Amino acid sequence: MAQEQAGRILRGATHRAKLVGGILASRPADPGKRTGAEWDAVRAAVPDGRFLPSSVIKARTRQITAFIDKHGRLPEDVFELEGVPNAARLLSLAAADAQQATLRRVEDEGGRALLRVQLPTRPDPRSYADWTWVACPLALPPTVPAGAVLHLPTLRPQGARVRADLAFTHAVPAIQSKGRTTALGVDWGVNTLLSAGACKLHEDGAVAGLGAGGMFRAAGVLGKQHRLRRQSERLQARLDQHQRLDPRLGDDTGGYRDACDTGDGQAAANGGGRTTETGHLAARYTRLTAAERRLSARRTHLRATVIRGRGGGSPPVA
Repeated sequence: MAQEQAGRILRGATHRAKLVGGILASRPADPGKRTGAEWDAVRAAVPDGRFLPSSVIKARTRQITAFIDKHGRLPEDVFELEGVPNAARLLSLAAADAQQATLRRVEDEGGRALLRVQLPTRPDPRSYADWTWVACPLALPPTVPAGAVLHLPTLRPQGARVRADLAFTHAVPAIQSKGRTTALGVDWGVNTLLSAGACKLHEDGAVAGLGAGGMFRAAGVLGKQHRLRRQSERLQARLDQHQRLDPRLGDDTGGYRDACDTGDGQAAANGGGRTTETGHLAARYTRLTAAERRLSARRTHLRATVIRGRGGGSPPVA
């Protein structure tokens, strides 16, 4: 299992190394404004460049430009651009056999499964006696059909709990293609949340696309996210400025008020009016903190709305 995870990290590093190497080898005079021929050159130099999204190439180009601005030279490879890759906190049981992990449904409860994993009882296991079987009951979501074949999950620790990414396979009725000439394909992707396209089968056997396809556009809600983010950055900058004026604000506002209350007579005797100024600073800091909390709650609610698919963006277009 550890070898599988290490292999994934190495495969990812190899892909990034080839991608950065191709971009460096085909770097034009003005990488921020590539011409059509320069785009063809960079796509020919990187792996699967024909199908690679332009945003990936642009992001790597900006990363290289930032390195040049800082060091005054081109990077040798991706290892100068990035640090050591982080290993995700997960355990992929798909790479294990039946001697290390098993998964079966609980017969009496159709909505539950039992995962058994062999784990070590000490940090440095030296023999089979240092391993023991641990049973982990899993609650299956209602989206898993009763007759689906369950596959070993990927375990992800989150705080005091462990989440299981469970994959399953189930049979679907065969589609009768006889008499049907139009098909719709839908893809759930990373860079584009949802994209779809229709095609038509002609009498000569040729398949042609119908139109330019469509995609889910959430420009409205994403724009709102960016506006809230900028507002949060401005509020945080004001809070940081208040803390620079008096570091006690970042520790405990209550203690700050105590400091204001205890110095009124002496401050007035010194003629500085420091107590009044300090009290106003603490009051403004309290109002800004409350505003930042409200803004943070709005951003959290908006992200949850986008994840649930009710982001309020424009509908898919054909």
